[in-house]
Amino acid sequence: MWIADIPFVDSVAAAEALAALPGLAFLDSAMHHDTLGRTSTLAADPFGRFRFRDGVASLDGRPVPGSGLEALRACLAPYRTARDPDLPDFSGGAIGYVAYDLGACLERVAPPARRADLCDDIAFNLYDTVLSIDHASGRCRLLATGFPETAPAAREARARARLAQFTDLLAGARPSPEPAAQGPLTWRSNFTRPAYEAAVERVRDYIRAGDIYQANIAQRFEADLSPGFDPFALYRRLRATNPATFGAYLDFGPLRVASSSPERFLKLSGRQVETRPIKGTVRRVDDPVKDARLGAALQANAKERAENIMIVDLLRNDLSRICEAHSVRVPVLCGLESYASVHHLVSVVTGTLRPDLDALDLIAATFPGGSITGAPKLRAMDIITEIEGDARELYCGAIGAIGFTGDLDTSIAIRTVFMDDRTAVLQAGGGITLLSEPGPEYEETLTKAARVFQAFEPEAEPGRAP
Repeated sequence: MWIADIPFVDSVAAAEALAALPGLAFLDSAMHHDTLGRTSTLAADPFGRFRFRDGVASLDGRPVPGSGLEALRACLAPYRTARDPDLPDFSGGAIGYVAYDLGACLERVAPPARRADLCDDIAFNLYDTVLSIDHASGRCRLLATGFPETAPAAREARARARLAQFTDLLAGARPSPEPAAQGPLTWRSNFTRPAYEAAVERVRDYIRAGDIYQANIAQRFEADLSPGFDPFALYRRLRATNPATFGAYLDFGPLRVASSSPERFLKLSGRQVETRPIKGTVRRVDDPVKDARLGAALQANAKERAENIMIVDLLRNDLSRICEAHSVRVPVLCGLESYASVHHLVSVVTGTLRPDLDALDLIAATFPGGSITGAPKLRAMDIITEIEGDARELYCGAIGAIGFTGDLDTSIAIRTVFMDDRTAVLQAGGGITLLSEPGPEYEETLTKAARVFQAFEPEAEPGRAP
């Protein structure tokens, strides 16, 4: 590993500077937090592009033997490096996403009736050079692995050249003025309000019949984009209106992803696993006293706690399949976390991965996340597909990084817009239990989507329906 410390550079300015190169990846702690949102990571100009769609894996457009996660493992294998505790958690590797619909390849579940085909099932770019920004210390480090070169002299030469290239691009970088809104957009949902409320009742019928305990049902909003729409400008507005610990902007041209997720899906550090399911949401208000009461009421709400605990049990079961016996723990149960527009109930589940398994085994055993499917998971996934009709694509999949060290950190792709040159897609949903009421459940989906809509149209009132 070759390292260059550089003067502090604003993360947005760094992203704009590195956008001169193809394949920008920006894992953005827009909401700073001592642990969850301490570091932002940027990379560009990948040396490899892995894709998996319709059962076919490829690297730089060339077919790769195997399928899905197995093929990705083979593409990463030549670049495996040892962990160094003195380096940032991610110092080179793959950044990208796993779409929700990969679940149909991992488990025996029904395929969706309709798919827009905006996303691959798996898409990761392989990056040899990254910028790590520590928001707590103000330290900025460029790190270069020298890959795909593997011979020592060639690797060092490439690494030094890449450090010089990135240093030059970042020198004197300053963020451009705050971008103007590019809306308003006309959003179309695949549900009317009566249809969504009827969907809630259908889930409750399944629960009464004993099929499931809970299922997450989402609306899919689509909007047409005008020629010249700037996806990164949209992301800048999104990170301002809805800052989150697990923000992300990915340039996978023609697909762009702008995410402000508050939820970690999986983190693997060495063999230590962490997942942080969110279940339970209430809208925030401007009055601090009332806002605090809303948060306290959420934490005391029997229905919301039961929903959260149900998913914790599901995730404990998932992790127990691949973690060492008796290592799975719940250090936080129904803790309160507050974001720009909502309070959430968040639990933490941990475990120790078995020594014969790796990050891709971890994804395979737990994907998609239980907090955005339901319980039991497989039956809930079938019901989701039946009721929603449309493929979720990236929504409720995972976004993040797999290091050449084998470490992993991913978020659940919620509060996330994905778009090509013509269409933007946003989804928002909620967990339905027997105690759910159709009207409030519909309103909850709008609450979750509100700050994202506002990024397109700042004059819109928070919570305004599209």
